[in-house]
Amino acid sequence: MKLYDTPLAPNPRRVRWFMAEKGIEDVEIVRINIMEGDHKTPDYIQRFGLANIPALELDDGTCLTESLAICRYLESRYPQGNLFGATPEEAAVIEMWTRRGELLVAWPLMLAVRHTHPALARLETQVPAIAEANRTAGLRGLKVLDRQLRDHEWLAGERLTIADIVAFIGIDFTRMIKLEIPAELEGVHRWMAAMRARPAATVAV
Repeated sequence: MKLYDTPLAPNPRRVRWFMAEKGIEDVEIVRINIMEGDHKTPDYIQRFGLANIPALELDDGTCLTESLAICRYLESRYPQGNLFGATPEEAAVIEMWTRRGELLVAWPLMLAVRHTHPALARLETQVPAIAEANRTAGLRGLKVLDRQLRDHEWLAGERLTIADIVAFIGIDFTRMIKLEIPAELEGVHRWMAAMRARPAATVAV
């Protein structure tokens, strides 16, 4: 298998972190330079259908994009170190918190970065109003996570799951614009420190 990856974007980092947590080391990494438009070439788009990173090319030629779809596939191929749920009940809770983490926090904060950081103007037309609206929405969403994290070690319960990876990487991406997480969100700060202390954090930078 080949994973088409870039160190410059948060969604590929989800897959790198996921692979690090599960100890997956036999996937070939193909680096893509998004600033040079490597993901927009006719060959790339013909292969994957969209100019999306990350992308996974399977041994049989099947091509996948979308970070969560890639992680789900890898979970099925490498079931040890389960991160998507070992029972129907656990899987449902993890899915719920993955969706909350992505829609309420990760996605708006990533948009805030994309429409703020000067270097990213090469990738899209930046709109300050979009940045501000999503920054506000993301900070509001963090309060939802904080309520959960004050009573639980991890977002979906008492062990790390894909929900933690998705939410943390979206939040951590805001270091590019030096966004300050409100000090009163003590659960979020404790959890983020725990995420940064994991061995995967040094691999999935």
